[in-house]
Amino acid sequence: MTTTDDYATYIASLPRVLAGAAALYRDAEGRVLLVEPNYREGWALPGGTIESDLGESPRTAARRESAEEIGIDVPLGRLLAVDWTLGAGRPPLVAYLYDGGVLDAAQLAGIALQEDELLSWRLVEPAELTTYLLGSLGLRAQEAHRVLQSGEGAAELENGRRPDRG
Repeated sequence: MTTTDDYATYIASLPRVLAGAAALYRDAEGRVLLVEPNYREGWALPGGTIESDLGESPRTAARRESAEEIGIDVPLGRLLAVDWTLGAGRPPLVAYLYDGGVLDAAQLAGIALQEDELLSWRLVEPAELTTYLLGSLGLRAQEAHRVLQSGEGAAELENGRRPDRG
């Protein structure tokens, strides 16, 4: 066996982690944009899987997914949160959440849903995020919104919660 074969075998033996990225878009009133997927229960933030096997970065994935899902293609702001989440029936997921900025009335009116994945969209008050976004996603979005409002640095999360805060 060659060194290349040994390395390939070693890489194949390593644990797997999924990676996703999304954006937190708001309107002028501070409400958060959510999308309703047709493939699972609950709502979501615009975003999706990072195509890491193609060399895609988290930021690029969040922007690409937003353009595909809702037709919004704008440069994203700062990283708000990184969340390590465990889930039944899948490897762990590391989720990146970026500031999508404030969308004006024309941008909101121009939202074009990716019909093969999404049923609808809506704007919700930040206090209602955990009502629409299930599990760690709701906690992640709330913490990211808090970080955005406070101006502090990005939050490190585990299952939607800061490890140092439980």
